[in-house]
Amino acid sequence: MRLDKFTWATRLFKTRSLASKASLAEKVKLNAAFSKPSKAVAIGDTLAVKDIPIWRTYKIIDLPKSRVGAKLVSNYLVETTPEEDLLQLEQIREANRQNRFSGIKGRPTKKVRRNFDQSFN
Repeated sequence: MRLDKFTWATRLFKTRSLASKASLAEKVKLNAAFSKPSKAVAIGDTLAVKDIPIWRTYKIIDLPKSRVGAKLVSNYLVETTPEEDLLQLEQIREANRQNRFSGIKGRPTKKVRRNFDQSFN
């Protein structure tokens, strides 16, 4: 099965075109190497997907015939991401939630940074 089709079928990406684009943008590794979307995956391979700022790693258990339901994904993949990385990811997501709640969206503008710096002086 193709890499892009597998990542789409196991719900790592919402659409197959997004899976293909992520693979071309070097956000997907197969057996620790960046791979093209057409690369064939096999049972026992390791798969890594970039979830900024970490790499989420998975071990392929089986190959689905087509896209599977969310409850059945565990029959095809086992997540092997280290616990420290998952904790770091959750901390960053929580910080982003807090920033959004306080009105900060994304990178601050020059004006916002100046006002922020003046409030500390």
